[in-house]
Amino acid sequence: MSVHRLGFPVSAVYVWLAMVAFGGIAVETIVIYPNVFHDVPRSLTEASEFFDVTGPADFFPPMGAATLIVAVVTLLLVRKVRAARWWIAASLASLALGEFLFSVLYFWPRNEIMFDEGAAMHTAELLRSTAVEFEVGHWFRLGMSAVTATLAFVGLQRLHRDRITSEPRA
Repeated sequence: MSVHRLGFPVSAVYVWLAMVAFGGIAVETIVIYPNVFHDVPRSLTEASEFFDVTGPADFFPPMGAATLIVAVVTLLLVRKVRAARWWIAASLASLALGEFLFSVLYFWPRNEIMFDEGAAMHTAELLRSTAVEFEVGHWFRLGMSAVTATLAFVGLQRLHRDRITSEPRA
């Protein structure tokens, strides 16, 4: 299979990963986090106990890493297809800056305050304000995830259009 032909299935996998990540972030934001943050600091303790076996921190880092790797591979494979290249590049930028870097710089310190250090090291008021910051930031992350998935999907569509218009007809 040529590099050009490999670009389409890899791009499709990237779109799938981006959409699954978006769905997961939507569930976290809309379903899980209102329960986690409804009565801070008590609800943080309950959430930590609930997520003892597995939780978002077990799913999203490997999922994010896989999505980032597949995005880079996709961009490398479609770089010669002008119609798709910039859409995939923009989705990669959105993923890297708006989701990954934002998570590292914004969410990781707040996770440490709320879930690692918790009430043993911080006042209830600090935990409540950190929880509010976390929830507000999560809506931004949800928006960036939607942007990433949308840009990746448009890139896949453009790649497909380029394929069908450039293939010789029998």
